[in-house]
Amino acid sequence: MPDSGGSRAQRAHIPTTGTGADDLPVPHGDAGALSVDPAAPQVTAPAGLPGPAAKAARRTGLLVTMVLGGLTALPPLSMDMYLPALPAVTDSLSAPAATIQLTLTACLAGMALGQLVVGPMSDRWGRRKPLLLGMVVYVLATAICALAPTAELLIGFRLLQGLAGAAGIVIARAVVRDLYDGVEMARFFSTLMLISGVAPVIAPVIGGQVLRITDWRGIFVVLTVVGIVLTLVVWKWLHETLPTADRHTGGVADALRTMRGLLADRVFTGYMVAGGLAFAVLFAYIAASPFVVQEIYGASPQTFSLLFGLNSIGLITVGQINGKLLVGRISLDKVLGFGLAVIVLAAVALLLMTSGVFGEVGLVPVAAGLFVLMSAMGLAMPNTNAQALMRTKHAAGSASALLGTSSFLIGAVASPLVGIAGEDTAVPMAVVQVVCAVAAVACFLLLCRPWQRAGREAGGL
Repeated sequence: MPDSGGSRAQRAHIPTTGTGADDLPVPHGDAGALSVDPAAPQVTAPAGLPGPAAKAARRTGLLVTMVLGGLTALPPLSMDMYLPALPAVTDSLSAPAATIQLTLTACLAGMALGQLVVGPMSDRWGRRKPLLLGMVVYVLATAICALAPTAELLIGFRLLQGLAGAAGIVIARAVVRDLYDGVEMARFFSTLMLISGVAPVIAPVIGGQVLRITDWRGIFVVLTVVGIVLTLVVWKWLHETLPTADRHTGGVADALRTMRGLLADRVFTGYMVAGGLAFAVLFAYIAASPFVVQEIYGASPQTFSLLFGLNSIGLITVGQINGKLLVGRISLDKVLGFGLAVIVLAAVALLLMTSGVFGEVGLVPVAAGLFVLMSAMGLAMPNTNAQALMRTKHAAGSASALLGTSSFLIGAVASPLVGIAGEDTAVPMAVVQVVCAVAAVACFLLLCRPWQRAGREAGGL
């Protein structure tokens, strides 16, 4: 287990004695490139470094953030930029709406399953090669989507697009685990949440603007260009972060044994399932909120967009408060427990309001409940990832794959349930959120048992 809250690069490369220029590490390869070479520049800028070295460290940290943030943002961009074009795709390909909806399902399924493949690959062959391979396949699949003449072909290559795009999600988390320990890792996850939280908000807007000047195929052209740029950035600046000595040499059987061992870790599984259930609360909101806000409470599309944006801002803001102010000062488990408790309370309040316990309520109280619920995600989601990955020093890729796949699968199972009672009630959304939130708290308490480990683990535990 880690024994401090600093970055691994900081502890491995910063000399313990002497602060002169001759004692500083010498950059290796491209300036600012990310590498595990013993002479690599620092990822973070520890106190006491001379001015030039501190500036170089900050530049490197910014570069790492931008690269990993871009990889994390690519999947939501791939999903949500496409949403405004669904009616146009239906008309263009002369296919039923239900068939075109499968293009979204295929991409989501690919992202979930692809992580199970890419994660173990990155533990065996390192982070860089599987990531570059995934990015190249993503670019090719996206380009073919832009040319797809039939709905069936579009569905097939959207599945491939999701499978390849999963490389960015899973390897970004694994790289963070390679570079950081303890509270620094939790802070970095909060920063990634800022980026991944903005992407779903702006993606439909970008897609709508693209449709003003071209047709739906232009959206895939834009995604192809974004994929090419990210591939070049990864090839140029993201060097290997997993040392050869730390890689797994076995095949599929070894990867399965590794995953089985991770799942046998009660605490890891507790954080994984708790995070997945919290993600399911988020999925239920995304799936139901357009209908609930517009159809049941009569809001306009513009009002819905405003509320959706405000909720995203709340999640992002609380995530930054978590990373900048709380992590390192308060135990990660305490922050996580508080976040889960707030989610439960907000979900229960929504259930009481939507079921008529308080009589007829308007949009404002419901919107306030959704805002509180979504904001609390900024405390739950980064800390479940950080706490789980802190237990997986030698299998970060496989662990990241399990975390991502479980979140997508649990969310995909929960989200259709929000419409089970038809279009005239918001109760199913609230019920799904209450059940998932309470189950997340139960997993946290029964499996993670934070009170038994207080003071024994690094990272604020």
